[in-house]
Amino acid sequence: MMKGQRLILIAVVATVLVGAIWVGSAALRPANAAEAVAPRFEVDPFWPKPLPDNWRLGSSIGVAVDSDDLVWMIHRGSMTLNRNERALELDPVEGTCCRAAPPVLAFDQEGNLVHAWGGPGPGYDWPESNHGIHVDDEGFVWIAANGDRDSHFLKFTKEGEFVAQFGEPMSREPVVRRNGDTSYGDTTYLPNSHDPVNFAEPAKLWVDAPANEVYVADGYVNRRVAVVDTETGEMKRYWGAYGNRPDDDYQFGPAGRDDQDPPPQFRGPVHCVTIAHDGRVYVCDREANRVQVFTKQGEFLQEAFFAPRTLRSGAVWDIALSRDAEQRYLYIADGVNEKIRVVERETLQEITNFGAGGRQPGQFYGVHNVASDSNGNLYTTETYEGKRLQRFLFQGVEPVEALEQGTPWPRNN
Repeated sequence: MMKGQRLILIAVVATVLVGAIWVGSAALRPANAAEAVAPRFEVDPFWPKPLPDNWRLGSSIGVAVDSDDLVWMIHRGSMTLNRNERALELDPVEGTCCRAAPPVLAFDQEGNLVHAWGGPGPGYDWPESNHGIHVDDEGFVWIAANGDRDSHFLKFTKEGEFVAQFGEPMSREPVVRRNGDTSYGDTTYLPNSHDPVNFAEPAKLWVDAPANEVYVADGYVNRRVAVVDTETGEMKRYWGAYGNRPDDDYQFGPAGRDDQDPPPQFRGPVHCVTIAHDGRVYVCDREANRVQVFTKQGEFLQEAFFAPRTLRSGAVWDIALSRDAEQRYLYIADGVNEKIRVVERETLQEITNFGAGGRQPGQFYGVHNVASDSNGNLYTTETYEGKRLQRFLFQGVEPVEALEQGTPWPRNN
């Protein structure tokens, strides 16, 4: 073969390879890749700064950002730490490290710890198992409770001063599990999605401050979104999936099946509720792998499914809204598939996602919650053995190159 022919052949092969690479990449893109753009993020591996006093995080099950861009989180502390993680708490002390941090922590943008409080106190019932945190427009901190006996939620100041309790623990009817014993651990508690006062292991809260209303994702046992007056505690309205009346007796078919109609009730847990500026209410029906959208009055608007064959704990754990004026994007935490899904809010179409299972920065072990700050950065908490808070820095909006981005490691490293 002559030299010129070899050069032509090499050029043709190179062109084919480039084309194959482009086609392979395009196959990973959304169908509307020509127009698709999405926010891009890079993990910040050095945020937040190390905790003081040999403190350790337990299973981390809530994150929120307030109007001052302080990042709030809540975790379950000693009940989720093993002996090697809480040696300083044991009697006798078994080592020089470590002890549980207070349940509620807040960090500034530099990663400094600025608030640390929480736990039992006079005048209120601290959750048997805390779950979810929200900071409203007036700066009050709201905490949900999803232990077996929890039927309530709490309101505090940023300094940790108790303000109000909504609902009472152990307010539901116990059902004996074995041997006639009704002690904790041997009982379960019946749902009552029509209770006008109490809740059933509520998962997350969202406050509509102008209306003096708190929306309750209620929850791990009940099958509803409940709306409560923030001043009086009055139950103003509630609804189930599709705006239906909740039915606690409805029997669900197998999860993750494509050959069945979507359930007319929340499969649950009803794991999050988030409200956009335009008044749309976004609800996580976690184990049904779906987001449902409502008006504030509970009128059903639309739904979308994500990774619909996902079993176990489901694919839709939490939702945050992007901070642009139109709130164009939803960020969905998926704690089974270990991703943050980036979704176009208007269409509920997934554009891209980032994250992967693992323990390195930018990876996830049970990513449970997601929140955004005024600069567009994202924050996540991880439950189970994840036990951490991570920050993902907003890098601008770019054309989408792949549906699956993997670990969002900084490009310059």
